[in-house]
Amino acid sequence: MSAPNALANQTSPYLQQHADNPVQWYPWGTEALQLAKQQNKPILLSIGYSACHWCHVMAHESFENEQTAAIMNQHFINIKVDREERPDLDKIYQLAHNMLAQKAGGWPLTMFLTPDDHIPFFGGTYFPPEPRHGLPAFNEILQKVAGFYQQGQEQIQQQNTALATALHQYEHLASEQQANISATPLHEAIEQLSENFDSVNGGFGGAPKFPHLTNLEFLFDHYWVMQQQGKAAPETLEMALFSLKKMVLGGIYDHIGGGLCRYSVDELWMIPHFEKMLYDNGPFLSVCAKAYQICQLTDRVEDAKLFKRVLQQSADWVMREMQSPEGGFYSTLDADSEGEEGKFYVWQQEDVKQLLDEETYELFATQFGLNWKPNFEGAWHLHTFRERSELAEKFNLPIETVDEKLDQACTILFKQREQRIRPHRDEKTLVSWNGLMIKGLAMAGRVLGRDDYVQAAQKAVDFIQQTMWERGRLKATYKDGKAHLNAYLDDYAFLLDGLLELLQTDWRNQDLSLAIQLAEVLLADFADPEKGGFYFTAHSHEALISRPKSYADESMPSGNGVAASALHRLGHLLVEARFYTASEKVLNAAWAHIEQLPYAHGALLLALNEFMNPSQTIILRGKPELVAEWKAVYIASAQPHQVCFAIPKQLEDDMPVVRQTQADIVAYVCTGMQCDAPITDIEAFKQCLKAS
Repeated sequence: MSAPNALANQTSPYLQQHADNPVQWYPWGTEALQLAKQQNKPILLSIGYSACHWCHVMAHESFENEQTAAIMNQHFINIKVDREERPDLDKIYQLAHNMLAQKAGGWPLTMFLTPDDHIPFFGGTYFPPEPRHGLPAFNEILQKVAGFYQQGQEQIQQQNTALATALHQYEHLASEQQANISATPLHEAIEQLSENFDSVNGGFGGAPKFPHLTNLEFLFDHYWVMQQQGKAAPETLEMALFSLKKMVLGGIYDHIGGGLCRYSVDELWMIPHFEKMLYDNGPFLSVCAKAYQICQLTDRVEDAKLFKRVLQQSADWVMREMQSPEGGFYSTLDADSEGEEGKFYVWQQEDVKQLLDEETYELFATQFGLNWKPNFEGAWHLHTFRERSELAEKFNLPIETVDEKLDQACTILFKQREQRIRPHRDEKTLVSWNGLMIKGLAMAGRVLGRDDYVQAAQKAVDFIQQTMWERGRLKATYKDGKAHLNAYLDDYAFLLDGLLELLQTDWRNQDLSLAIQLAEVLLADFADPEKGGFYFTAHSHEALISRPKSYADESMPSGNGVAASALHRLGHLLVEARFYTASEKVLNAAWAHIEQLPYAHGALLLALNEFMNPSQTIILRGKPELVAEWKAVYIASAQPHQVCFAIPKQLEDDMPVVRQTQADIVAYVCTGMQCDAPITDIEAFKQCLKAS
């Protein structure tokens, strides 16, 4: 084994995985950047993350290889970056790769930068150790790039100038004047999603297939707004529910332990890329909670049961496997275990037969395809071929019996699976991803009446505030007792959004206080005061080759979109014009991007939907027992486009929310800037909810 390189003392598990490589890796920082400049060596920038399967493959094939490492060390200054800790670098160099290669990037991302200005002049993603699949050998790439750097300086300089100009133009693609904000992109996005909708298998587009959860949330919200306006759009709801149902019935969902995998390699949602990411599962909980709520309101009994089961199972998984004893949520579970992708999750037919009685096995095998041929490398990965209602009819059994037997079977298999060697878990805590999970658990806790989910979310908030909130600013990442790296737009926006959802579920004064402070930092440190919108990095962040404002959704929702929605709601809650004005400025700044390709901006479409059709905001204040009673009435009939904050009287001192009341209980009901007369009678409150 080689002596540890400069990654040995890093907090990132991904960087630590490469600490013993023979490659002389450095983390991104002053030392490596100055060394490249002093030695006039190009920088080999490699970006990945700990749960990335192809990152592991390239590390084993190339970075652990002494011959390859020798070439890298001779010709380059080699920098390793964890894209989860440094999303600022990842966003910039993924965009640069897209401009250079004219195709999408991914991980591992391999970029070659000039040492003086750090602009890439060549790049790619995964490179194999020998030529295959139309890709050249990595060693060959290294030699050619090193030679080109020595001999092609004039060409590199011309290309870098062109790339820097393109990045600058992309940064400044914005409305030159006040945008004519309208609902047009909402309807255009519905049309675009309809055109890409897979009516057979659900979802959008072909393989590989990603969940696109923000688009599903937008479809749910847009459907409900149209419904309330008497413009029913059932096809919008069907598109969203059918897609989500196909996912949770498919192999992308873990039927034994809960949780959603990153994506499906096929169009059927059958075989996933087996990694589980916190940033997928937070929005997954939110979307399932909304689907469960809508199915209850529209009397879809069996679908409501399905989404409730999935919601409970996945929230339980998060609390069981992804929450640290300190309270924060871990980042990822690897796709691999024992060196094989998916080994932890797949089954052999005979093993399942031995665990279940004959009748239960027949039900289980019929549902999940164990009576078919193996679907994953000689083994069976569970994918629903028959729904439970179909099984009840086929086997002439009551649905309650089918539910009981299949739930028991899953419990038995879960206990057996727990004895296997587990996939690696990346145990760093990221504020942005925690914000997404806090929101998801808060929604799950509210719609299911599960206080433990709410308490888990509150525990994460308390952990962040105690360990990652320093002198009025957030740190982005935490591991092994160390919080570091100044936080990004997503950290502030996602945590603010999660706090507002949590405040609806269980009001705590300290959560509102933190939400206000986060909003103030967004305006002070990230906002573009001239053109509107928020930069991804703070004004004090290190200077990089680009300072983008991220508007389109990527693997996560757009920070600008989430900030716009959250600031809009906070502004109406506090009656604070600065916040909802900032929200409108985001839409104005992003308008040119939204108009270009509406459906790619799901988070901003949610903000636009809120701007055009403000939620009904309900604030309850009064005696604790009455507030609890009225809150229960609200939850029983709550609709997706409503917001309710229930504030017991003992918590109202110095609260900047509405005015205090002398009544035992009062409900303030507002839509946008228009408020109804305060309500002090519960029957009148019930009638108000029915009418909305």
